[in-house]
Amino acid sequence: MGTDTLHDLTAAYALDALDENERQRYEEHLAHCEQCQDELGSLSEAATALSFGVAGPEPPPQLRARILERARAERPNVVALRPRWAVPAAVAAVVAVAAAIALAVWASSLSNKIDSLQAQRDQQERVAAVLASPGARTLPFGKNGSLVVTRGGDAALVFTRLAPAEQGMTYEAWVAENGKPKPAGTFEASDNVTAVVLDEPVPSGASVLVTQERAPGTEAPQHKPIYSAST
Repeated sequence: MGTDTLHDLTAAYALDALDENERQRYEEHLAHCEQCQDELGSLSEAATALSFGVAGPEPPPQLRARILERARAERPNVVALRPRWAVPAAVAAVVAVAAAIALAVWASSLSNKIDSLQAQRDQQERVAAVLASPGARTLPFGKNGSLVVTRGGDAALVFTRLAPAEQGMTYEAWVAENGKPKPAGTFEASDNVTAVVLDEPVPSGASVLVTQERAPGTEAPQHKPIYSAST
């Protein structure tokens, strides 16, 4: 197993995806390779964050449907109380409408949270798949980032302690081939580790760039790259 091949095992080692023989050979190499030590430190932190990124159990698939069905009901299920004085019909109607609105707002908020958690989980699974792909290459991407590219061209960016984008701006990734950049997705900085899979494949010889663009992103880069690497 050559040195270049051992370099390519860094991502798989960070996710504990090597067999016993590969692990032993890689650890012998790791003890003397500063490049792999630096890459492993970044990817290990990302792998740990991916394990705990979404807390809590998976919501049952029927929950969202039940909530929205209740919110759309024309009349709330209210048991009327009959005190010695009667509640005017107009007041009762206002209370019923207010209750229905409150339920609809709550249902919409919960539905959005469920969608957000699912999107985070999907993104983490995609990043983990790229990092664990056999033969994936890890390239330095600025002082605090790594670009991981699989043999099939799937790619992920992993940053540690990425500063938030400027107000009104978002980070946008680009894949440039023959000098023509294609938008590859926008993303926001996370607290400790920011990991995102690119929307475009990265062929051999292409470049990956990251700029800050006006939210929600643009079709062509309007600003100079903050990060870049060539495959």
